[in-house]
Order: sequence, then structure tokens, then C-alpha cells
Amino acid sequence: MTIKEAVSKRILQLCSENNITVNKLSTMAGITQSTLNDVVHGKSNNPTVKTIYLICLGLRMELKDFFDSEMFHDLAESD
Repeated sequence: MTIKEAVSKRILQLCSENNITVNKLSTMAGITQSTLNDVVHGKSNNPTVKTIYLICLGLRMELKDFFDSEMFHDLAESD
């Protein structure tokens, strides 16, 4: 799995766990729906740390907890 695939899957997992839509998460995170959709649908090759940080703020979680997932183990070296 690539980094961008892992980030996308993690966002979808967190939305599911919190029973919210991607659109709702974008509002909670204070980022545009198009930005979050680009990350989730793989159109963004390099989601920024700031974007992931804002997602974490919206979900009231720490950045380290976002990456504390099996999804980020054994990632492919390139996207």
C-alpha cells in the first residue's frame, strides 16, 4: 500500500468510526470539501501534514494517533 492510499483509507476509517461523512469531516476540520475529497480519492499525491493535522483537530485526536494504525506498516517506498 502506498502512503496516499493509507492516508485515504485511514480518513475513511475514522469517518466510519465517528459515524460522519467526509463532507462533515471537512467542515469539522475547517478545510474545503474539494481538498478532502482529493485526498480521499487519491487525486492529491502528497497530502500535507497541515491538512492531516487539521483533520486531527476536527476529530479531536492527536496527529500521532492518526498514524498509529496498521495501515502505515510496510508501506511502499514510492507513490
